[in-house]
Amino acid sequence: MTTVSEFLIERIKDQGVSRIFGFPGDGIGAFDGALGKTDRAGTGIEYIRPTHEEICALMATAHAKFTGEVGVCVATSSPGAFHMLNGLYDAQMDNQPVVAIVGQQGLDSIGTFTQQESNLERVFTDVACYVETIVSPDQASAVIDTAFRTARLRLQPAVVVIPHDVQAMTIKATPSAHWVSRSSDAIPSTAITPPMEQIRQAADIINAGEKVTFLVGAGATGATDEVLAAAEKAGAGIITALRGKDVIPSDVPYHTQQVGLLGSLPSLHQIKRCDTIVLLGTNYPYGEFLPATGQARGIQVDLKPEQLGVRYPTELNLWGDVKSTLEALLPLLEQKTDLSWQERIAAEMQDWEQEMHAQAQKEYHDGVNPRRVTEAVNANLPDGAIVTADAGTTADWFGHHIRLKRGMRGDLSGRLATMLAAMPYAVAAKLAHSDKTVVCTIGDGAFQMLGMNELITVKKYMQQWETKQFIIVVMHNDDLAQVSWEMRTEDGNPLWRGSQDVESMDYAGYAELLGFRGVQVRSDDQVESAVAEAFAHDGVTLIDAYVSRNVPPLPPHITREYALNTAKSLLKGDPMEVGVIRDSASALATEGIERVKDALHIGDRK
Repeated sequence: MTTVSEFLIERIKDQGVSRIFGFPGDGIGAFDGALGKTDRAGTGIEYIRPTHEEICALMATAHAKFTGEVGVCVATSSPGAFHMLNGLYDAQMDNQPVVAIVGQQGLDSIGTFTQQESNLERVFTDVACYVETIVSPDQASAVIDTAFRTARLRLQPAVVVIPHDVQAMTIKATPSAHWVSRSSDAIPSTAITPPMEQIRQAADIINAGEKVTFLVGAGATGATDEVLAAAEKAGAGIITALRGKDVIPSDVPYHTQQVGLLGSLPSLHQIKRCDTIVLLGTNYPYGEFLPATGQARGIQVDLKPEQLGVRYPTELNLWGDVKSTLEALLPLLEQKTDLSWQERIAAEMQDWEQEMHAQAQKEYHDGVNPRRVTEAVNANLPDGAIVTADAGTTADWFGHHIRLKRGMRGDLSGRLATMLAAMPYAVAAKLAHSDKTVVCTIGDGAFQMLGMNELITVKKYMQQWETKQFIIVVMHNDDLAQVSWEMRTEDGNPLWRGSQDVESMDYAGYAELLGFRGVQVRSDDQVESAVAEAFAHDGVTLIDAYVSRNVPPLPPHITREYALNTAKSLLKGDPMEVGVIRDSASALATEGIERVKDALHIGDRK
């Protein structure tokens, strides 16, 4: 006799799922029992139980990103289910296939306002592309198959709700009957190629361009060789969106990394000067860092049809996956003989890298330079390393100083931009690739959110890892630094310590309590040796770097608004006024005379 829960577990395995992330509870109790039964029999799925349901969903999203599988998370009814929302929104906004399986009170309780009985379908309707409750055994296969199929094809989370009593019901072969769907569990392909007429039109546009730029996002994962081959033929420069950073190796000379507030000046110059822009698997959201309307002819390639043509008035929108589309396009691209555009981009990138190194070597009065810490991490990354970051200032240092070579991976929460994801992402990456070095770069605010507790999860599962090397770099400045700078530069408000101060603690000592290696870095001259020792240690190391809270995350071009808002915040009595002025001036001086003149708008009376 097979129960609905046992059937679902087998169906999930048939979808190629190797690992699920769950947290138990009475609402999902019968399903949990079936997971335990199959585990004891040696026929189950690896079950990872972190410290909170929110982390389950974030880990499932990260698992999808780092493996290409559908991520799966499991939780109990309303309280546990609600906790998973943030991680599922992360999957939704970063276009990741995730299936969440959540419990519900028994069928007879639905609509009766009993304890923990909530309208879960209504709750998940906004975040999920498919939400359905299994109300009978005959319906189970159709719902679970549709959830996986829809999540894969729409690159979104799907939610399956299972009432407690249904979980334990006996299931038989699906009958051939009215109202009963006999569903297929065949895994669909996403290798979609647009019609040849559109492919030829795309080739004509690219061939006609003299200054072609490819803006590459995470949607181009798996198409590295095709993107590079197309860029070689078109003489194109390459910019990567932050989540597409690992798609293109950093040693490609005309790859200028990111564009925008945490991007590079060569990338900004590409955007301002290109006559053709090709968006490959990206929904880059910052319109002010895209070409002016009418400046460039535009092409977009994406698997998400609803995201085509919404960021830039593209001339041609190709619904397809990047790899298949470029394979069809490559034979039609003409080989450019004039490579001056690429060569200029590469020369500017060399200058930018020198500037980034100079920024990393600056010394600040109130702590270690966080750029120097990140630069040292980058210098020690071994082949195949995986780097995660939170969405605070560590994302700026990740963009400016981490250079991922072929085979390396790096990611963070993208459009959701949550500070919470760095540690769950890192742990999920290590579970998926236990033979690789994983580095989590994280601010102290984010570490206090979902970082400290996940060190407990690391301790629980690290014995399963092929290599034990796992490095956490905590940027310790007792400040929610990214928000502090946003208050200054976006709204002209001074830092408000009531909201921005982070209670200080000994993070290295906390790591040692759990049996890990903890290292404090309190001066710049300790950085390189501490980081090198962490990478030499086959175990868990936490680097507690006491960094300056006043290091400005300078954009490649400082607008008048940015400068004036910062000045306004200081005039209103920013408690860090002296440090902000001194350290910002020091950082600006590193950029060179022309960039300082531009930043301070010298010659402009305003």
